[in-house]
Amino acid sequence: MRARTTLAMGAVGALAAAGLLAGCGGAGSSGTDAPEKGASGAGCAPVAGDQLVVLNDDKKLQNTDNILPAINAKAASPQLVAALDKVSAALDTPKLIELNKSVDVERQTPQVAAKEFADANDVTEGIEKGPGGSITVGAGNFSESQTLAELYKIALTSAGYQVKVQTIGNRELYEPALEKGEIQVVPEYAATMAEFLNTKANGKDAQPVSSPDLDKTVNALKAAGDKAGISFGKPSGAQDQNAFAVTKAFADKYKVASLSDLASKCSGKATVLAGPPECPQRPKCQAGLVEVYDFKGGSFSSLDAGGPQTKNALKTGTASVGLVFSSDAALAGS
Repeated sequence: MRARTTLAMGAVGALAAAGLLAGCGGAGSSGTDAPEKGASGAGCAPVAGDQLVVLNDDKKLQNTDNILPAINAKAASPQLVAALDKVSAALDTPKLIELNKSVDVERQTPQVAAKEFADANDVTEGIEKGPGGSITVGAGNFSESQTLAELYKIALTSAGYQVKVQTIGNRELYEPALEKGEIQVVPEYAATMAEFLNTKANGKDAQPVSSPDLDKTVNALKAAGDKAGISFGKPSGAQDQNAFAVTKAFADKYKVASLSDLASKCSGKATVLAGPPECPQRPKCQAGLVEVYDFKGGSFSSLDAGGPQTKNALKTGTASVGLVFSSDAALAGS
């Protein structure tokens, strides 16, 4: 579905030195590492089930990766920005999940899914005509970005622009094109884009500027964008960021709804955390669960980053909790 990742953000330093991360011994044939040092108690064994639910990040481990339009500053007329803000106003995370389900599960094209969403949510109602002209909306090489780009096209067409959507690839390719005005608009993610611009300007070891506070993240993003010739519209309520999911059957059995619940009730040997190989060292994955929630899982299963392996491990009952992305189509109906 996606090429974007919010997983890698810095090092864990003192955490690793303190020995709080999962054991780093060789993985067994199952791909599951040795039990984490310090884990005690029975823990919560995996529970198979078809429906996945995201645990509430009640202590704000993750940064705010709300979707918003990124706009070449020279193209950012008030009417163009207002039209894009209509899309932001219509989006929240449950609606984004359903949009992704339409494309990734039900196999609609991004164009059809965007048109149905725009009609159902009155996206074009009240949009004022702008100065017109040609606009190219860039998209990343994953379906969510392509569907959002089609939504932007619908709104901008209603504002009187001649619009085409161009799938370009990853951020390293489309961000310079946006700066140069080769494309005028692209759907973006607040925290991820803020850190991209931050490290591009200040080096890979730059102090992070994004945070769990949306206003702070957007302020930092706009400041970085001003230097790069990029403006930003209003952030939507829709977030696509790291999240931790369990099966509904697991949540019901162990009475867990939040990451605090998970840490207090499921620290112990039976609990299996699934995620990408780098998860134990990442501050937005297992290292963050340890630092922010004092989570002590029993073992770590090295799989993928929010992909089919992790989701299958949850559904088949080989993982208790796994890293997913908060707008994944697999969360529809949760």
